[in-house]
Amino acid sequence: MHRTAAFVGLKLVRLVTLLVAISIVSFALVSASPIDPIQAYVGADMMRVGPEQRAQIAAYWGLDRPPVERFLEWGSALVRGDMGTSMTFRKPVADIIRERFSASLALMGLSWLVSGLLGFALGSLAAMNKDKWPDRVVKWYCYTLASTPTFWMGLLLLMVFAVWLGWFPVGLGTPAGVLAEQVTWSDRLGHLVLPALTLSIVGVAPVALHTRQKLTEVLSSEYVLFARARGERGYTLFRRHGLRNIALPAVSLHFAAFGELFGGAVLAEQVFSYPGLGQATVEAGLRGDVPLLLGIVLFSALFVFAGNTMADVLYRLLDPRMKEGRTP
Repeated sequence: MHRTAAFVGLKLVRLVTLLVAISIVSFALVSASPIDPIQAYVGADMMRVGPEQRAQIAAYWGLDRPPVERFLEWGSALVRGDMGTSMTFRKPVADIIRERFSASLALMGLSWLVSGLLGFALGSLAAMNKDKWPDRVVKWYCYTLASTPTFWMGLLLLMVFAVWLGWFPVGLGTPAGVLAEQVTWSDRLGHLVLPALTLSIVGVAPVALHTRQKLTEVLSSEYVLFARARGERGYTLFRRHGLRNIALPAVSLHFAAFGELFGGAVLAEQVFSYPGLGQATVEAGLRGDVPLLLGIVLFSALFVFAGNTMADVLYRLLDPRMKEGRTP
């Protein structure tokens, strides 16, 4: 009980420290950006805006005050639960994150599940056939994907399956010109397939290579050699001695990959114009929307931290050695 409390307390301290550091660094970088937030706010009407109107806009959004004062005001509001108002969408930042994350969650959840299952299966297949043609094919596939940018894979799938074959929509999250209440689940799924497939294909590589390496080590151990001497082969050998030894590291690695998943979702959503949190991040950065950008950065940090924490918890719950050892 004492170790569990210490583990939770240490995690909370790390989380608070991480959020404070990210807030300071992110605000400093955004403040130093060459993008003029007033010009981005006004847009095409910039030539019609005079100095007085420009000053009024700056005063309304607090852009006429020193950066340190603006940061302290934003931080005090954040402590009270107010994340501010987006200059781009003219809505509370919390509402935008809630709406956009629901779409991103479906995309990331589907791709996370598919890439994990497919990566685990391919890694196991490669290790069980080490140095044979299935192993060489899986390694070639994974090494190729490991060096493939997410946006390039998205553009390739977009050209082949949406433009040339016409099997899936070109982009967006729902059909254009259709009212929200008239959109069916099949419509949403059709628009979700290509972005999710992009993330799944790219996300297979680390899980497959890690699983292959771990299973290769298990299969070369003494107790597996003894099992082979007793006549165990194929799936029986894998199920009795391989599966339980590689499942935990693979699952933990996959939970710890939330950061890569979120970063890939930003690029995939931009390629397919998918209305998720990633696209909102790009729009906030290009328009100098400080409240929205900082809110998304903090939320993404919480998302990645949650994935890493779940990976640690799984290790502590499923691996007896972690229960007996010292709290990391």
